[in-house]
Amino acid sequence: MSSSLFDRAATRMDYFADLGESVRLAMTEDLGSGDLTATLIQPDRQAHASVIIREEAILCGTRWFDAVYEAVDPTVRIQWHARDGDRVLAGALLCELSGSARTLVSGERAALNFLQSLSGTATVTARYVAQLAGSSTRLLDTRKTIPGLRRAQKYAVKCGGGFNHRAGLHDGILIKENHISAAGGVRAAIYALRATGTQVPIEVEVETLVQIEEAIAAGADMLLLDNFSLAEMRQAVTLAAGRVPLEASGGFDFDDLPAVAATGVDYVSVGALTKHLRAVDLSMRISGFA
Repeated sequence: MSSSLFDRAATRMDYFADLGESVRLAMTEDLGSGDLTATLIQPDRQAHASVIIREEAILCGTRWFDAVYEAVDPTVRIQWHARDGDRVLAGALLCELSGSARTLVSGERAALNFLQSLSGTATVTARYVAQLAGSSTRLLDTRKTIPGLRRAQKYAVKCGGGFNHRAGLHDGILIKENHISAAGGVRAAIYALRATGTQVPIEVEVETLVQIEEAIAAGADMLLLDNFSLAEMRQAVTLAAGRVPLEASGGFDFDDLPAVAATGVDYVSVGALTKHLRAVDLSMRISGFA
């Protein structure tokens, strides 16, 4: 497994494959049988709207935002002033919309929910990436995502400068503690998977230095160092001697990242990128009623 594996995986991943279904579900839970409050607005009334961001952030989610209004009323016109992956400053005008006033109001919450949530993931990812600046260590996401939004959040991680680990259990192999226990050991687990003829690279979660040597000898393609201390990470790097890439996960926090990178590990994976979600502060102002 080369260090470009995750680059190739990201290239193959279709981030937008379930976009339509995600939007459909969002609109179903929000609109249901119809927007009761919007009946206050005459159906033929037109308006203009502006989306403003109230804090510095990395923008992400414009396609989901657009898809909400496409689903509600395809005649709504949207003009973006920034693109996914752009760093935008507090007070920036992100986009302008024009069309039916009822439509603008009815789509507002669902559209902003996607935009603020995905921008939140992209923004925190960029903060973690900055902590690794100057090193060769790359930041990976995990499967600890919001249910139903995995592809979207992995896209947000990419927009924030991170890299994607496997999309799910179907496209990557990671032998973890419970698998090792069930199979009867590290070597037995690797051999059993190799016997299936799989061509997918095999990553093994290891907890000790002894397991590192055992996993490499059995033909593992990559190792995940589970909750290793900094001293143990340095020992692992020395022991692996470049034979397989090493991924560090657990046992460190945001402020520890420069020290983790300094040990020489190839990757760090952080569940907080996608599970500890804090949405960015956005607002939509509707005006120019006609």
